[in-house]
Amino acid sequence: MSLDDLETELRPIFLAALAGDAAAYKVFLDAISARLRGYLRRLLARTGRSEPSEAEDVLQETLLALHLSRHTYEPSSPVTAWAHAIARYKLIDHLRRTGRHAGNLPLDDEVYQLAAPESGAADARLDLERAMQALPVRTRRLVEQVKLQGASIAEAAGVEGMTETAAKVAIHRGLQAMAKFLSRRGRSP
Repeated sequence: MSLDDLETELRPIFLAALAGDAAAYKVFLDAISARLRGYLRRLLARTGRSEPSEAEDVLQETLLALHLSRHTYEPSSPVTAWAHAIARYKLIDHLRRTGRHAGNLPLDDEVYQLAAPESGAADARLDLERAMQALPVRTRRLVEQVKLQGASIAEAAGVEGMTETAAKVAIHRGLQAMAKFLSRRGRSP
């Protein structure tokens, strides 16, 4: 099934689940689990890991994160992109915990293909670049190192000459500022 077909199928199911339909939620979890399992296996294989149980562990963490953060889903966004992004971040967390650096995961994977329709992909990238440029230089470098390059907070803090706590706060504030910037852009014509 293509990603477009999957999105067409899952979006209304997930919206029904958010409205309280338990049966729809089960259907959504079953369908997205199958898709994310393959996605995680492919990404793990790219890092030299092919143990099926490892993909299952990350999948379970991802499903829990999807459940706990379902209130953050923006209904105008593709649900598949949202789920894939959470899976990717859970995989990066897993690789960090198990001593593997996530820097070799490609940034141009299907999450970014799903994030916006092709006609709006260039606009979305431009908006993200502008949001990053609006950040103070030090904060921008921290966000780039931790969120885009996969560095740990400790590594990024060391590079910037900061404590881990200060780096965490700066990254958090930077992401909030980016979200605010992007939400303002979304409301403008």
